[in-house]
Amino acid sequence: MYHQLEKHYVNRVGWLRAAVLGANDGLLSTTSIVIGVAAAGPERNTIILAALAGMIAGAMSMAAGEYVSVSSQEDTEKADLYRERKELEEMPEIELKELAKIYEKRGVSKETAMKVAMELTEHNALEAHARDELGINEITKAQPLHAAGASFISFAVGALLPFIVSLLAPIKQMVYFQYGFSIVFLMLLGAVSAKTGGARIAPAVLRICFWGTVAMGITALVGHFFGVSVS
Repeated sequence: MYHQLEKHYVNRVGWLRAAVLGANDGLLSTTSIVIGVAAAGPERNTIILAALAGMIAGAMSMAAGEYVSVSSQEDTEKADLYRERKELEEMPEIELKELAKIYEKRGVSKETAMKVAMELTEHNALEAHARDELGINEITKAQPLHAAGASFISFAVGALLPFIVSLLAPIKQMVYFQYGFSIVFLMLLGAVSAKTGGARIAPAVLRICFWGTVAMGITALVGHFFGVSVS
């Protein structure tokens, strides 16, 4: 009999969050910068430079921020595992009872809980406590370099669109071209991220379009008033 495996999305949470955040921020923040500068009425060289600077600085900032954030999580996990290892060495009986209590609270009978705790302890005590007591496993384990790399690449990919538009779009219609292309790709990004994460597509697309429009609209107004005041 054919058995189809269930689809689970929890193993995608770490890299998906970093990738979606990076691409979304890269597209939106760089487009907002370009729109703000273009609305002030400068030349194409200035707009291109703004897009390039926004892309490089943003990608580096995202990678550094993600690395520091996830490294802090990793340090906490390592400290918890170190304490757990010490406790297993110094008071194994207490730790065994503690593990059994966890299984009891999940609905397992006292006898079965103790048997499961003993068998898992014999197999790999630290792994059992890390997973069931601390909530640390291979799927959710912090990976600073992986998260930083995903953020850097995804931000740069997202920022590439407004950079290309700044090279090709007519100067007089630069703001409209930037907004139009960005909204379309924000919609695609929202749909892809929702589909990948197993969430509903419509709310994700509406949410990202609304806040994207707000961000780009505000920077356009700032650029417009700044350009008027300078002239």
